[in-house]
Amino acid sequence: MSVFKPARRWQPAFYPFKKEKFSSRLLARIELAVKGPVFGCRMCGNCLLQETAFICPMECPKGLRNGPCGGVTREGNCYIDETRKCIWHAIYSKAKKKGREELLLEVLPPLDWNKTGTETWGDVIRQIRVTGTARFVKSLFSKDKKHKKEVWDSVFKTIRQPGWWNGDSRYHAPSYSEPASLLEKRLKAGEFVVATEVTPPLSAKSAKLIREIELVKPWVTAINFTDSSSANPKMSSMAGCKVAHDLDAEAVLQITARDTSRTGLQSMVTGCGQFGVKNILCITGDSPKAGPSPRGSMNFVDLDSVQMLWILRRMRDEGIYLDGRKIKYPPMFFLGAATSPMVQDPELQAIRDHKKVNSGAQFLQTNLIFEPDRLESWLEQMDKRNILDKVFILAGVTPLKSYKIAKFLHEKVPGVFLPDNVLKRMENAGDGEAEEGLTISLEIIDSLKNKKGINGIHLMTLGWEEIVKRIVTESGLNPPSSLRE
Repeated sequence: MSVFKPARRWQPAFYPFKKEKFSSRLLARIELAVKGPVFGCRMCGNCLLQETAFICPMECPKGLRNGPCGGVTREGNCYIDETRKCIWHAIYSKAKKKGREELLLEVLPPLDWNKTGTETWGDVIRQIRVTGTARFVKSLFSKDKKHKKEVWDSVFKTIRQPGWWNGDSRYHAPSYSEPASLLEKRLKAGEFVVATEVTPPLSAKSAKLIREIELVKPWVTAINFTDSSSANPKMSSMAGCKVAHDLDAEAVLQITARDTSRTGLQSMVTGCGQFGVKNILCITGDSPKAGPSPRGSMNFVDLDSVQMLWILRRMRDEGIYLDGRKIKYPPMFFLGAATSPMVQDPELQAIRDHKKVNSGAQFLQTNLIFEPDRLESWLEQMDKRNILDKVFILAGVTPLKSYKIAKFLHEKVPGVFLPDNVLKRMENAGDGEAEEGLTISLEIIDSLKNKKGINGIHLMTLGWEEIVKRIVTESGLNPPSSLRE
């Protein structure tokens, strides 16, 4: 166990993919010998310790460099390996105690694999020379916090934020004025929106997919097509969006970081408009542990959801690729992200969501909500951060079809928790469990409709698409078909 990292064990260090000169290799060995035992350093080549409360985030099995995923257990453990503490939960908790939580808003870059396994100290020394060695040394003893921060940022932030990334902690408003999609238009008009999701089929035949789209289309504004949820391969989300577009239905493309490289992401979204895609939801995705055997790579993702949002926002609003090339005709889309407001401390979760909004998220889709009253604490923290007016929130709701499904969601799905009273109601419902599940979902929607900060609901039907009509009509929500343009 390292000194500063509350983890069970070190992770193996990276090794460079290129020949390094002897002096660089020697410095790297010395750096690892010092930072390994102290911080559990993996030699990622782009040290983030200053911004992460001096706890290295690279032990996260997903390699997330901008905050925890939605699978943190309520005890603060990693859902992939519950014997480990979630490293980001530890970072957030320590940063809060030290009064450094606002530093966690900075959007941190993905790994530059040309630098992994190499030393960082050489970069620091070179940057100190650029800043001025005497100036830097004097700042160590300065009582002027503002001056000290300015000098230190000129060294460490310059290294931490390479020119190809330029991450910051500020909010970036969209550069366009007219809504990019029907979903965005209706949210901006103040409508309480209903969206749903359809799971793409396991086979190449689209007949069932078409039936399900036609079934829900008159009752919702948009349809989200999942991207190999639970790490199970299915027809792609992009294919589902294309089928929906051909049926004149508003689609939401879901992109999972687990299966997406930075090259693939930029290529996909540059052409997504050709398939009628105007809404994009960026998520990190379930670990391959949740999927079938043989298990895919358990190594971490190339990008996390925050980094995906940052790249896509810059492509749209600044017209540039990650490498700085200009895009003559930038893609246009409405950007979204997922959130799990029930998973951890509402104040810490709000920091994570604030970072997503700053990065480019224009709407947030929550994980399943079974305790609407517990949303208040999270919404209050979001309001304190002055971001409720910068993002639309769609609360996740599911009609429980059976007690078996309820128990599965509670025990097996990361980030989903059902209170005892809901589980007992489903267990005691007997043959009427489907109707009881519908009643519970209607009660939840009724509680959400007038809650400040909630702009709509996202129905996750779990294959029960025919229930959408009943939910919309019996909850008193207006079907959008008469308003479709």
